[in-house]
Amino acid sequence: MIIVATIGAVSLLVAFMFYWSAFKTNRDNSSKLKKDQKAQLKEKARKSKLTAHGLLALGVVLILIPLIRNASSSYDFDSLNKGVSIEVTNDKDNGGGHSEMPIQYESKFPTSGTHNPHDLKFGFYDKKPTTEMLVHNLEHGDIEIYYRANASNETLKSIKYLTHFREAGAGVLAIPSEDIPEGKDVVITAWTKTMILDKYDEAKVGQFIYDHIDHGPEHIPANIRRGGGTM
Repeated sequence: MIIVATIGAVSLLVAFMFYWSAFKTNRDNSSKLKKDQKAQLKEKARKSKLTAHGLLALGVVLILIPLIRNASSSYDFDSLNKGVSIEVTNDKDNGGGHSEMPIQYESKFPTSGTHNPHDLKFGFYDKKPTTEMLVHNLEHGDIEIYYRANASNETLKSIKYLTHFREAGAGVLAIPSEDIPEGKDVVITAWTKTMILDKYDEAKVGQFIYDHIDHGPEHIPANIRRGGGTM
């Protein structure tokens, strides 16, 4: 898709060059020229405009293709239900009080407990937000995928794809972490739920999302949350 968009941008650039050529040719077509010279310049300008029109149309189409595809991508929630078996830990429920103060959690990946009164927007993060805010997102039923910063491009692309899924007022966040246990690839959490994978598996992560999203103790309607970061 990046290549297609790049070709589209180049087509637009060349189109403007042909438009400029047509404009310049028309400007040079003065009354001082002979009739046949004027006709030649007029024909040259016409051809430049036709070429420009074609390149402009091509460029617009090529740029719109990835945009339309992304906009129309059916992040169909049911498609996450692969029917795969996953091993999920049921964690202790430490409540969900609010505090502006830093919290000392028992786990590097807390799935409940006192937390910051503000939550975060859904999506892919390249820097880790505060844990207190992340716990708040879990309270609203969001899913959090902790990944290694040096994960492969293929893994990162897959994780970014999964962050687009929504269910009711809940979504998915991806966060880099240096605390992922040695020999493990990712840690995935929901409210009082944890799954740790030796090797990243999109089907298993998707299944976890399908099984546990929007299962937090506080359900906020989608029209209020609007992608998180609202509470």
